[in-house]
Amino acid sequence: MLKALETHDRVNSIDSYFPDRGPLRRELYSKHLQIFRFGAEYQERGFMAANRVGKTIVGGYEGVCHLTGEYPEWWEGARFDHPIDAWAAGDTTETTRDIVQLTFMGPPGEFGTGMIRAASFEGSPSSRRGVADAIDTVRVKHKSGGISTLGFKAYDQGRKKFQGTAKHFIWCDEEPPSDVYDECLVRLMTTNGLILCTFTPLLGLSEVALKFLPEMAPGPEG
Repeated sequence: MLKALETHDRVNSIDSYFPDRGPLRRELYSKHLQIFRFGAEYQERGFMAANRVGKTIVGGYEGVCHLTGEYPEWWEGARFDHPIDAWAAGDTTETTRDIVQLTFMGPPGEFGTGMIRAASFEGSPSSRRGVADAIDTVRVKHKSGGISTLGFKAYDQGRKKFQGTAKHFIWCDEEPPSDVYDECLVRLMTTNGLILCTFTPLLGLSEVALKFLPEMAPGPEG
């Protein structure tokens, strides 16, 4: 019985985040909940914070909610009642694999131990050529009965790799180049979709950072 419980927890790890009680209870994470809540009001959101405070957890958690259509009772953010087309992106293909892909899927050979439940996968993920263990696309069952699609992207692929079809949700883990960010916004035009950026502002008051902090833009004299 203990082994069965351990297996259940490993393939349903999303249930362990933002619980009602315990040392990790969600009332202790008001900023994280605020980011979720703002999704109901704003198309563009930026969660800028120090390292190791849960930025990646926020992006992954919201992404899984939208992909599956399974939202917790306390959820006050945006909702999709239909399957979605989504992207999740990082700096390079390697960092996307090691951080973003790991968050959603778990380590290679143990897919289903990340935030996406093992039972939610539809078929096998498609691999990305040229990078060991990197995934290109994964299909996820939505509670409506349809299938959502999640594609993994990398900023070092360049802006042109972010052209193409419309998207409902885009998560940028770490700060994207401004041209990539602008291209992502174009993908949301026909869907009225959402973009969420989670990053530590290591580049200072960059063009992307100032989109979320316009009051800090330098005046006409610099």
